[in-house]
Amino acid sequence: MIQLASNENPLGMPAAARQAAADALAGAALYPDATGRALKEALAARLGVTPDWLVLGSGSSEILTLTAQAVVKPGEGVLWSQYGFVVYAQAAALARGEGRAVPAQRFGHDLKAMAAAITPQTRLVFVANPNNPTGTFLEGARLQEFLAQVPRETTVLLDEAYTEYLAPRQRYDAIGWLRAFPNLVVARTFSKAYGLAGLRVGYGVAQPALAARLNAIRPRFNVTTPALAAAVAALADNDFVQRTYELNRVGRAQLSEGLGQLGVETLPSAGNFVMACFADARGVHAALLRAGIAVSTLDNYALPDWLRITVGTQEQNAAVLEAVADAARA
Repeated sequence: MIQLASNENPLGMPAAARQAAADALAGAALYPDATGRALKEALAARLGVTPDWLVLGSGSSEILTLTAQAVVKPGEGVLWSQYGFVVYAQAAALARGEGRAVPAQRFGHDLKAMAAAITPQTRLVFVANPNNPTGTFLEGARLQEFLAQVPRETTVLLDEAYTEYLAPRQRYDAIGWLRAFPNLVVARTFSKAYGLAGLRVGYGVAQPALAARLNAIRPRFNVTTPALAAAVAALADNDFVQRTYELNRVGRAQLSEGLGQLGVETLPSAGNFVMACFADARGVHAALLRAGIAVSTLDNYALPDWLRITVGTQEQNAAVLEAVADAARA
């Protein structure tokens, strides 16, 4: 089965990360380093912060839920954009907050409407850039302007799970913004561009006071020994991340242009996936499964006519296009 449903890296794990994880198994009879010291030190050096700005999670999804639990009391407000990542609603529910999705603008964040929706009871706002599942992108200047409008008592979690896939002209310095915005948390992951989805490693970056609140409720051994070792090795493998970026840049164009030639509408994407609209999305999904290709339906986002297709290798993308063409002829 060609797995193109969950936005995983088609290159797999970096070789150095695989070896580091294997070597770390020798110590797996002992509990992991609860502080994640080696990984925090490596991240701190890369990001230009000190380790007390960092929170480690079992994937970045745990950073989302930890943030909600740390800053939201029962009945307080949590906002996200329509078509935002499903975990935002789950995080709000776990914190017993009052969640609300703000209507999207062209499938992406309407930052003006989101700012207007903030009330004195709003304690958390989720913003994803790029957004999953739509792939929409917000320019850095617009994000900074939005952050400046958010009251300091309202935390903003900027979800950058797909930031490594941004083109150079799209990139901005969210970590640098943290010094100006003590209510900002930036969440990132090793699951996507670094190829460690199965090992579950993510991290949050925030000013020390806010990071301490998250660390106070973080499960003590939430990241395993092999995962910590693999993440340190993956972080150092800049060549792997660059190869991942280039493969995705070319493959995303291959999928988008190929689907367009087949008369299929796609949204411009800044991530490692393409969202495509079909007259019979369920039928196309079933046809792809028969061809041995798994992609994601989007019924749980109230997008029943759309499929999200992870960018694969050139051969995998070609197989998708062939299967879609075959389904159209059937």
